Formats: sequence, structure tokens, C-alpha cells
Amino acid sequence: MNKKRSTSHRKRMRWVILGIGVLFLYLSCRLFYIQVANSEEYQKKALTQWVRDTALTAARGRIIGADGAVLAQSATSYKVLLWPEQINASDHARIAKELAPLLENVSEADILEKLKDTRHREIVLKRQVGRDIVDKIEALKLGGGVVTATDTIRYYPYHSLLSQVIGFTNVDSDGQEGLELSMDKYLSGEDGRMVTEADRMGRTLSYGVQEYINPVDGCDVILTVDTNIQAILEKSLEEAMAVNNGKNAQGIVMNCKTGEIVAIATSPGYDLNEPPRSDLDALSALSRNRIVADAYEPGSTFKIITLSAALDSGTINDGFTAHCPGFRIVSGQRIKCWKAGGHGSQNLTQCTENSCNCAFMDMALRLGVEGLYDYIYKFGFGSTTGSGLSSESAGIVIHEKYIRDINLARIGFGQSVSVTPLQLVSAVSAAVNGGTLYEPRIVKEIVAADGTVVVENEPKAVRTVISEETSKTVRTILESVVNNGSGRNAQIAGYRVGGKTGTAQKYDETGIAAGKLIASFIGFAPADDPEYVTLILVDEPQVGSIFGSTVAAPFVKDVLEETLHYFGYLPEGGAEVVTVPDLRGLTTAQASEKLAEIGLGAVFQTDSEVTVQVPAAGESVLKGSEVLLYTGDMTIIDEGDDPLDLEQVKVPDLDGMSRLEAYDTLKALGLAMDAEGDYDGGRVIYQSVEKGASVNVGSTITVRFGTKEDASE
Repeated sequence: MNKKRSTSHRKRMRWVILGIGVLFLYLSCRLFYIQVANSEEYQKKALTQWVRDTALTAARGRIIGADGAVLAQSATSYKVLLWPEQINASDHARIAKELAPLLENVSEADILEKLKDTRHREIVLKRQVGRDIVDKIEALKLGGGVVTATDTIRYYPYHSLLSQVIGFTNVDSDGQEGLELSMDKYLSGEDGRMVTEADRMGRTLSYGVQEYINPVDGCDVILTVDTNIQAILEKSLEEAMAVNNGKNAQGIVMNCKTGEIVAIATSPGYDLNEPPRSDLDALSALSRNRIVADAYEPGSTFKIITLSAALDSGTINDGFTAHCPGFRIVSGQRIKCWKAGGHGSQNLTQCTENSCNCAFMDMALRLGVEGLYDYIYKFGFGSTTGSGLSSESAGIVIHEKYIRDINLARIGFGQSVSVTPLQLVSAVSAAVNGGTLYEPRIVKEIVAADGTVVVENEPKAVRTVISEETSKTVRTILESVVNNGSGRNAQIAGYRVGGKTGTAQKYDETGIAAGKLIASFIGFAPADDPEYVTLILVDEPQVGSIFGSTVAAPFVKDVLEETLHYFGYLPEGGAEVVTVPDLRGLTTAQASEKLAEIGLGAVFQTDSEVTVQVPAAGESVLKGSEVLLYTGDMTIIDEGDDPLDLEQVKVPDLDGMSRLEAYDTLKALGLAMDAEGDYDGGRVIYQSVEKGASVNVGSTITVRFGTKEDASE
């Protein structure tokens, strides 16, 4: 019995030992599989449990005007993330129920669906939420699988200003239209990352940072556009549309000596902060930059090109004359001049003053196809300008081999050729600036977040198109158009202005569209040494008489005048000057009427009795100026004869302000600014009157701009 029991015991022990051996072998194999054969996969799974990898969003670069005004910038917002692998399935319903009410347009079903998606380690649940929402989410204590992180949102401080040029971004801050799209590689920057250790609940350990990669913020894009002139242009376009009941209006202000675009706009615009994303047709129409994307028949403004070509080539000279009976017969076809009875006999200047179609047909036919087309291409028509603006059209220039005399004659006065507004402004700039075609430029420079200049766009002369002598002659003739011809409505008291009217027909699928015209005027100043060229066109004006001289010229006059004033061009002695009357005691309505009688405007807030006026009674001002009317009880600082003594204001602290900020601050107080130094890119480093000092309303404060280094010198 003992022997049998001993044998049985040994058998059991062998089985136990064998079992232990098999188990050990299994565990060894399993351990090998986990630690060696499939270690990478399991390491990744482990990391997801105790390591948090968070993206650090780079700040998108700003878009800044030439005057320092920020047109587009990124503001801090927040995003809500889900880490499904760190959330127990039993918690899904609770998390979805508590989160959904806090997140706009996110349902419980949406959240549940994303929580079940274990294919992705990190899921973005909601972008661009406010700090208040983040605080509410964090108060819920939903665990480490529900994460909030900083995010950015694009903001446009000036809303609709320069809207078609700037464009907009999507929710991920990727450029979608305009400069936001074309400059995206510079603006976007590079995101960073932060890898941290977390506890079993997913909470970040204060000592557990493993890796930190700083985000590289995007570059700032500095424009040539001055926001002050841009605002003036856009206001004028809105007025031109309203007065003439136009479909849309477009305008450009360009420095003809550099090709810099000072202002560029299409009206109507739209609020960049709230683009109509739900209506794609409306969004497409509003965001379309018609200045570069749309080509049109320029009409008589193109006569500047024909005139320049004919003079420069020697085809005609100062002694050119033309007789206009009201039409020309070309290749057996009758082509009318705009004046039915004709202009009779005219010299070269009179031909241009009268905008005579017959005269310009003669010039084009004398030039011939080869001669005219040589200049058309030299002036840049038929190709894009190189401006850098997206969706730019090359216009339409019919190939020379298809041109017959009938086509050539029409091209001479601006038909049978299509141009973009930017092409026309660029070409006319060359015609009046001495003969040099410059590449239009809207991006002045691109600056990295650390201040390093990444790209600097200097003025680029493309080619010499006409001689300086020809350009001088063209300027003289076009100045006469404004002084004596169809451009009289563009006259500015005290300034020499040149320009040309244009009225062009539009086409549809049937041919010429009845009653649909484009009225335009292109002007430049000062006429003897041009600096700025301005074009305004109104599409499909609905008024009694449609001419560029009445529809567009008055608004070009306004823009040019404001531009010259802004950039410090003083009127010449021949300007009409009037004496400001005493308006005290009158209502603002009565005062306005009295001022209007002598050609002055009025600025006031309420229709009540005038107590103070700026300028004071008896002062001499340029006709067309504005008088500030103050109403209500004023605190008498110093009783004297000068009405300005009745109101004083305290001078604000301007230190560190941009030119626009300083100008707006002083203007709001009724003070004027005399800018010195580097006011294009610098900040205020000196003001002639210290902050807090009391000065009379209407006083001028000298403000110097520069850098901190300049201030210390």
C-alpha cells in the first residue's frame, strides 16, 4: 500500500512539475511576444494611457496696412478634444449628455459617435469656443479623456475694409480667399507640440513634461495700402453707387512712380468676420475681386493709350488735326462719334478734350495693326500685371492676324479690347510718370515673428514704354481735358489735375446689352509731376445721362483731393479762398445752409445752437473745407474775444501710437496733427505738447514718429 501510494504521489508530482513547466513556457513565450516580438505596438498602447501629446497652435500672422493699422489678426480661443481610449464606455452617455448643452450645433448623438471612434487617438469635438465654455467644461470634471486646449480665431478689426483683397480663413485658420489664401504659406506658421505624463485618470502631472516644441508663429504681411485712403475710396464708391443707382463700383489709387497700390476696392463689400458661408452664390459674388478678375471694354479712357502710342511712334505730332462730321466710314461701315453732329475741325488737344472718336480712329489707322499692337503689349495689356493678387485676368486682346481696319479703328477709341481696371491704371501710370511701366505691388514686405524681414518687395520697373518727352506732352493734354474739356468735374481748387472720361458699352449673349453701360474716369495729380493715379468706374448706372464726366469724375475728384491733403501736398496760391462767417447763435441747420452758400461744409453732432466754431469767424479757408460746429454749454476757460477760447481739451498721451491711431485720437478731440519723421512704419516718439496740457480746440500738435532708438538720440 505504501509502495502504491508512493508511486501515485510521484506521478502527481511529475504532472504538477510538467504543468508548471508548460505554464512557465507559455508565460516565457508570451513575455517574449510582448516585450520583443510586438513591443512597439504595446509601447504605443501604454503611452496612450500615461502620455498626453498636445498640439500647440501657432498664431497666424497679421495683415497690416502701410499706416500700421492691423487689418487681420488672430485672437485666442479654445477647442474641445476627445481622447476615446482614455474614456470608459460606461461613461459615454453621461459625458455626451453633459457636454452637448454647452457646445453649439453639437448633439449628444454626435458626441457618442466620436467617443466610439477608437481609430483616432485625438478627435476635435468643437473649435473656437469661448473661455466661459471652457470653465464650465472643466467644472464638470469629466476625466482626462475630455481635453480643452488653446486655439485661435481670425478677426478683422475693420470688418469690410479691403474685404475682396484680404479674403478670409476657414475654422482651421487656413486661407480660403484673397491674401489669406495667396499668402497662406507665410501667414500660417508651424504648430508646436507638448508631450506630458498623466496619471491613471488622465490628469497632467506637474513634473511630467517630456518634450516641448515651441510653435513658430506666422509672418506678418505688410501692405502698401493705407487704411485712411482705403476708407476714403470705399466711402466714395458707396456714394457713387447710391447717387447713380449702380450695380457695383470699383476704384484704385496707385502711386504711379512706384506701382504701389495705395487703395483698391469693389463696392459692395462684406464683413470678413461674418462672410455669408451658407449662401455660396452670394459669397462668390461679394468676395470676387473685380479689379483684377473682371475685364471690360474701357471706352474712352483707352484713348490715353492710343494718344501715347501715336505721339511716341512719330505717327502724329503736336500739329495733328482732325475733322469730325460725326462719323467715319471704315471698310464700308459707318462708325459714329459719340456727338451726333460732330466736333468739326480740331487740333490735338481739342480732340482729346472733346473725346472725339473720329480723331482716335484716325490715329489707330495711321499706326496700323503692328504699330498699335506694339504699344498695347508694351503697356501690359493681354497679360497679367504680376501684382500678386489672386484670380487676376489677362484681359482680352484679339490676335493681330484676326484684326481688320474696322477692328483697329474701334480699338483706337476703346472698343474691341477688354482690360482689367488694374491693367488700365498701371498703363496710364506709365503714360504720365515719364514713360516707365511698373509692376503693381500690394505686398510691401513680409516680416517674421522675430522681426526678421523675410521678403522685401522694392518697386519693380518692367520696361520703358514711351519717352519722357511724350509723357510730358500726354500730361499737358490730359490736364487740359480737366481744365477745359469733358473732365471739368474733376477739378480741385489749388491743384493741377489731369484725366480722361470713359463710357463703355456692355455685352450679353445677344450682343450689345441695351441700356447697360460702364461709366468711368481716371485722373492723376499733381499734373506737372504726377504721384497718384485714381480710377473709379460705376457699373450699370441708372440715371438720366450716363457719362464718365458726371457719374465718376466727381468722386475721383474727392478721392484725389483727400489723398493729396493726407500726404501733405499743399494747394497752390491760385486756390479759391473764402472767409468763415460768424455762426454762433444759429442752429446747426441754419449754419450749414449759410456755409453751403459760400462753398463750405459743416460737421456737427446735434441740431441745436452753435456755441463754438472751428475755424473761428473771420478766418480764411480753402473753398470746400469743413467747419466744426460745437453746441451746448461750454466751460469758459479764458474769457476773450477769440471763440476758440470757449472750449479747451486736454492733450492725450500719444506715445507708442501708429500714425492712424494718433490721427484718430487727435481728430476725435478736435485737434490737428503735423506728422514728422518715419510716420509710415514708426511709432510716436515725441509730441510737441505734453500729455494733460490744455489747448484750444483746433490746435495743431506736432507728432514725431520713429523707433525707440530714435527717441533715445
